[in-house]
Amino acid sequence: MMPEPHTLPGKIAAPISALGRRMRRLRRRIAQDRSGVAFVEFAFTAPVVLAMGMLGTETAYYVITHMQVSQLAMQVADNASRVGEQDVLTSRRVFESDINESLVGAEKLGETFGIFERGRVIISSLQRNADGGQWIAWQRCRGAKVHVSSYGEEGEGASGTSFEGMGEPGNVITASNGTAVIFVEISYEYDSLTPFNVYDGREIVYTAAFNVRDSRNLTGLFQRDPNNPDPVASCDVFSADRPS
Repeated sequence: MMPEPHTLPGKIAAPISALGRRMRRLRRRIAQDRSGVAFVEFAFTAPVVLAMGMLGTETAYYVITHMQVSQLAMQVADNASRVGEQDVLTSRRVFESDINESLVGAEKLGETFGIFERGRVIISSLQRNADGGQWIAWQRCRGAKVHVSSYGEEGEGASGTSFEGMGEPGNVITASNGTAVIFVEISYEYDSLTPFNVYDGREIVYTAAFNVRDSRNLTGLFQRDPNNPDPVASCDVFSADRPS
């Protein structure tokens, strides 16, 4: 028997109506669903949070590097003020090898941040000249960074009283008669830890000064064996390598 004409549209309309009701319910559920909000928010904020975290890390590392360079300057000055032959009956002589060993100590302390690859250590002996003025009696250097002392080079103030001493104006270091001050200057070029170059290439400079700890022969640096002299850490050489 053939169906009546009016029954066919009804059979088609019912499924369509049901599908429409399901779609409306689905739209309501999607509108009320918040499960993807956190993910979307994270997608927008992750680059900002990551950038802030990396910048914070970079700043912390920069501050730590400042502290390390400062401590290294103090350690080198302290070590160089104590070295010399172990003879209590005469004024101690200081040898080229003693200064080289102090620089090796700086190498070990600063190897984590490449002190001699990206920086320079300058050790000076500040003394009094015959006229009572200040005088840089000797100076030794090591490091690949092209940097000369900001406070004077070897031989400065050899005569007269025009050379006031070493250090910043208003905080100048001077040596007393019959003794010496070991003055250390470190210049270091900062290398960024992260892709942020906010601090990259900035120069970090620190100084430290210590009086020599004992009676010292102030006529200069000596060689332990003049026939087989130790290398001199000349300030004319700009290299991270140990003097040779």
